[in-house]
Amino acid sequence: MDRLELIPAVIKKNKFKNYLEIGVLNGYIFFQIKCKNKIAVDPFFQFDTNKKLQAIRHNLSNIRNKYFEKKSDDFFAENAPSIYKPGELDIAFVDGMHEFRYALNDAENCLKYIAENGVVILHDCNPLSDEAECSFADWENRKFAGEWNGDTWKAIPYLLRNRPDLEIFTIDADYGLGVITKAKEPRQNCKPATFEEIDALTYEDLKNNRQEYLNLQPVEYAKKALCI
Repeated sequence: MDRLELIPAVIKKNKFKNYLEIGVLNGYIFFQIKCKNKIAVDPFFQFDTNKKLQAIRHNLSNIRNKYFEKKSDDFFAENAPSIYKPGELDIAFVDGMHEFRYALNDAENCLKYIAENGVVILHDCNPLSDEAECSFADWENRKFAGEWNGDTWKAIPYLLRNRPDLEIFTIDADYGLGVITKAKEPRQNCKPATFEEIDALTYEDLKNNRQEYLNLQPVEYAKKALCI
Protein backbone atom coordinates (compact mmCIF):
# COMPACT_ATOMS: atom_id res chain seq x y z
CA MET A 1 0.00 0.00 0.00
CA ASP A 2 1.31 3.45 -0.88
CA ARG A 3 -0.14 6.92 -0.30
CA LEU A 4 -1.99 6.86 -3.61
CA GLU A 5 -3.84 3.77 -2.43
CA LEU A 6 -4.34 4.79 1.18
CA ILE A 7 -5.69 8.32 0.75
CA PRO A 8 -8.43 7.53 -1.84
CA ALA A 9 -9.48 4.44 0.14
CA VAL A 10 -9.95 6.50 3.30
CA ILE A 11 -11.83 9.22 1.41
CA LYS A 12 -14.13 6.72 -0.29
CA LYS A 13 -14.86 4.72 2.87
CA ASN A 14 -15.81 7.78 4.90
CA LYS A 15 -17.31 9.87 2.07
CA PHE A 16 -14.95 12.66 2.99
CA LYS A 17 -15.38 16.02 1.27
CA ASN A 18 -12.49 18.17 2.54
CA TYR A 19 -8.90 17.28 1.68
CA LEU A 20 -5.78 19.28 2.57
CA GLU A 21 -2.29 18.53 1.26
CA ILE A 22 0.80 20.13 2.78
CA GLY A 23 3.86 19.83 0.54
CA VAL A 24 2.36 19.48 -2.92
CA LEU A 25 5.44 20.20 -5.03
CA ASN A 26 4.57 19.09 -8.61
CA GLY A 27 1.06 17.93 -7.74
CA TYR A 28 1.72 14.24 -8.44
CA ILE A 29 -0.39 13.09 -5.49
CA PHE A 30 -2.70 16.08 -5.19
CA PHE A 31 -4.04 16.07 -8.74
CA GLN A 32 -4.90 12.37 -8.62
CA ILE A 33 -6.97 12.58 -5.43
CA LYS A 34 -10.73 12.71 -5.95
CA CYS A 35 -12.49 14.77 -3.31
CA LYS A 36 -15.06 17.56 -3.43
CA ASN A 37 -12.95 20.29 -1.82
CA LYS A 38 -9.17 20.13 -2.14
CA ILE A 39 -6.61 22.61 -0.88
CA ALA A 40 -2.94 22.61 -1.90
CA VAL A 41 -0.26 24.30 0.20
CA ASP A 42 3.39 24.63 -0.81
CA PRO A 43 5.84 27.57 -0.83
CA PHE A 44 6.96 26.71 -4.37
CA PHE A 45 4.50 25.00 -6.69
CA GLN A 46 6.23 23.18 -9.53
CA PHE A 47 3.35 23.40 -11.99
CA ASP A 48 1.69 26.09 -14.07
CA THR A 49 -1.79 26.93 -15.34
CA ASN A 50 -1.52 24.43 -18.20
CA LYS A 51 -0.78 21.65 -15.72
CA LYS A 52 -3.83 22.67 -13.70
CA LEU A 53 -6.01 22.50 -16.81
CA GLN A 54 -4.63 19.09 -17.72
CA ALA A 55 -5.36 17.92 -14.18
CA ILE A 56 -8.99 19.01 -14.53
CA ARG A 57 -9.35 17.06 -17.77
CA HIS A 58 -8.07 13.91 -16.06
CA ASN A 59 -9.92 14.44 -12.77
CA LEU A 60 -12.92 16.76 -12.68
CA SER A 61 -12.70 17.22 -8.91
CA ASN A 62 -9.65 19.42 -9.59
CA ILE A 63 -11.95 22.14 -10.91
CA ARG A 64 -12.70 23.27 -7.35
CA ASN A 65 -9.10 23.23 -6.13
CA LYS A 66 -7.71 26.09 -4.08
CA TYR A 67 -3.98 26.82 -4.14
CA PHE A 68 -1.93 28.58 -1.49
CA GLU A 69 1.66 29.13 -2.56
CA LYS A 70 3.11 29.89 0.84
CA LYS A 71 4.68 28.25 3.87
CA SER A 72 2.32 26.03 5.79
CA ASP A 73 2.74 28.11 8.97
CA ASP A 74 1.55 31.15 7.04
CA PHE A 75 -1.39 29.22 5.60
CA PHE A 76 -2.52 28.12 9.05
CA ALA A 77 -2.06 31.62 10.48
CA GLU A 78 -3.61 33.59 7.63
CA ASN A 79 -6.04 31.35 5.73
CA ALA A 80 -7.09 28.22 7.59
CA PRO A 81 -9.23 30.03 10.21
CA SER A 82 -11.48 31.43 7.47
CA ILE A 83 -11.64 28.13 5.54
CA TYR A 84 -12.19 25.57 8.29
CA LYS A 85 -14.06 25.60 11.53
CA PRO A 86 -12.80 23.09 14.12
CA GLY A 87 -14.04 19.68 13.03
CA GLU A 88 -14.45 20.52 9.33
CA LEU A 89 -11.22 19.10 7.92
CA ASP A 90 -11.78 15.47 6.97
CA ILE A 91 -8.36 14.34 5.81
CA ALA A 92 -4.91 15.90 5.61
CA PHE A 93 -1.77 14.60 3.96
CA VAL A 94 1.47 16.06 5.32
CA ASP A 95 4.50 15.72 3.04
CA GLY A 96 6.26 19.05 3.43
CA MET A 97 9.73 19.74 4.79
CA HIS A 98 11.00 16.38 6.08
CA GLU A 99 12.28 17.66 9.40
CA PHE A 100 10.85 16.95 12.84
CA ARG A 101 9.88 20.47 13.83
CA TYR A 102 8.09 21.13 10.55
CA ALA A 103 6.29 17.80 10.36
CA LEU A 104 5.12 18.06 13.96
CA ASN A 105 3.95 21.62 13.51
CA ASP A 106 2.01 20.72 10.36
CA ALA A 107 0.41 17.71 12.04
CA GLU A 108 -0.62 19.68 15.11
CA ASN A 109 -2.03 22.49 12.99
CA CYS A 110 -4.07 20.00 10.96
CA LEU A 111 -5.36 18.44 14.18
CA LYS A 112 -6.83 21.76 15.26
CA TYR A 113 -9.38 21.42 12.46
CA ILE A 114 -9.72 17.67 12.03
CA ALA A 115 -13.16 16.05 12.17
CA GLU A 116 -14.11 13.52 14.85
CA ASN A 117 -13.60 10.70 12.34
CA GLY A 118 -10.91 12.56 10.42
CA VAL A 119 -7.45 11.31 9.49
CA VAL A 120 -4.04 12.96 9.31
CA ILE A 121 -1.44 11.07 7.27
CA LEU A 122 2.29 11.81 7.47
CA HIS A 123 4.64 10.57 4.78
CA ASP A 124 8.29 9.53 5.31
CA CYS A 125 7.90 8.21 8.86
CA ASN A 126 10.08 5.10 8.51
CA PRO A 127 13.50 5.85 7.00
CA LEU A 128 15.43 2.66 6.29
CA SER A 129 18.95 4.03 6.28
CA ASP A 130 21.07 6.62 8.03
CA GLU A 131 21.54 8.39 4.69
CA ALA A 132 17.78 8.69 4.12
CA GLU A 133 17.30 10.05 7.64
CA CYS A 134 19.83 12.86 7.24
CA SER A 135 19.13 16.58 7.51
CA PHE A 136 18.14 18.68 4.51
CA ALA A 137 21.58 20.34 4.62
CA ASP A 138 23.30 16.97 4.35
CA TRP A 139 21.01 15.89 1.52
CA GLU A 140 21.76 19.16 -0.25
CA ASN A 141 25.47 18.53 0.18
CA ARG A 142 24.93 15.15 -1.54
CA LYS A 143 23.46 17.15 -4.43
CA PHE A 144 20.03 15.72 -3.58
CA ALA A 145 21.15 12.20 -4.48
CA GLY A 146 19.28 9.20 -3.07
CA GLU A 147 16.12 8.96 -0.99
CA TRP A 148 15.51 11.60 1.65
CA ASN A 149 12.99 11.00 4.43
CA GLY A 150 14.63 13.26 6.98
CA ASP A 151 13.63 12.93 10.63
CA THR A 152 9.90 13.31 10.07
CA TRP A 153 9.63 10.04 12.01
CA LYS A 154 10.25 11.82 15.31
CA ALA A 155 6.78 13.36 15.12
CA ILE A 156 5.33 9.90 15.75
CA PRO A 157 7.00 9.12 19.11
CA TYR A 158 6.45 12.72 20.20
CA LEU A 159 2.70 12.46 19.61
CA LEU A 160 2.55 8.95 21.06
CA ARG A 161 4.15 10.26 24.26
CA ASN A 162 2.27 13.55 24.53
CA ARG A 163 -1.15 13.12 22.98
CA PRO A 164 -3.18 10.39 24.75
CA ASP A 165 -6.24 11.79 22.96
CA LEU A 166 -4.92 10.42 19.67
CA GLU A 167 -4.57 6.99 18.08
CA ILE A 168 -1.28 6.79 16.19
CA PHE A 169 0.44 4.11 14.18
CA THR A 170 2.79 3.87 11.21
CA ILE A 171 2.10 1.65 8.23
CA ASP A 172 5.16 -0.33 7.21
CA ALA A 173 4.92 0.74 3.57
CA ASP A 174 5.85 3.64 1.27
CA TYR A 175 8.69 4.92 3.51
CA GLY A 176 6.34 4.86 6.50
CA LEU A 177 2.81 6.28 6.46
CA GLY A 178 2.00 7.78 9.84
CA VAL A 179 -1.72 7.61 10.58
CA ILE A 180 -3.28 9.87 13.23
CA THR A 181 -6.93 9.79 14.34
CA LYS A 182 -8.83 10.87 17.44
CA ALA A 183 -8.96 8.25 20.17
CA LYS A 184 -12.36 7.06 21.34
CA GLU A 185 -10.91 6.77 24.84
CA PRO A 186 -7.68 8.39 26.11
CA ARG A 187 -4.70 6.06 25.81
CA GLN A 188 -3.24 4.96 29.12
CA ASN A 189 0.32 5.05 30.43
CA CYS A 190 1.61 7.83 28.20
CA LYS A 191 4.95 9.15 29.43
CA PRO A 192 5.31 12.78 28.27
CA ALA A 193 8.52 13.79 26.56
CA THR A 194 9.82 17.22 25.64
CA PHE A 195 10.54 18.31 22.10
CA GLU A 196 14.23 18.41 22.98
CA GLU A 197 14.22 14.82 24.25
CA ILE A 198 12.66 13.50 21.06
CA ASP A 199 14.79 15.73 18.85
CA ALA A 200 17.93 14.28 20.45
CA LEU A 201 17.06 10.75 19.28
CA THR A 202 19.33 9.37 16.56
CA TYR A 203 18.86 7.00 13.68
CA GLU A 204 20.60 4.35 15.77
CA ASP A 205 17.90 4.82 18.41
CA LEU A 206 15.27 4.31 15.73
CA LYS A 207 16.96 1.15 14.45
CA ASN A 208 16.96 -0.34 17.94
CA ASN A 209 13.41 0.72 18.84
CA ARG A 210 11.59 0.98 15.51
CA GLN A 211 8.48 -0.94 16.59
CA GLU A 212 8.08 1.00 19.84
CA TYR A 213 8.88 4.46 18.51
CA LEU A 214 6.70 4.23 15.42
CA ASN A 215 4.03 1.75 16.54
CA LEU A 216 4.95 0.13 13.24
CA GLN A 217 2.15 -2.00 11.79
CA PRO A 218 1.62 -4.08 8.65
CA VAL A 219 -0.76 -3.07 5.88
CA GLU A 220 -3.43 -5.53 7.04
CA TYR A 221 -3.52 -3.86 10.45
CA ALA A 222 -4.08 -0.49 8.78
CA LYS A 223 -6.89 -1.83 6.62
CA LYS A 224 -8.65 -3.20 9.66
CA ALA A 225 -8.06 -0.11 11.80
CA LEU A 226 -9.32 2.23 9.09
CA CYS A 227 -12.03 -0.16 7.82
CA ILE A 228 -10.81 0.11 4.23
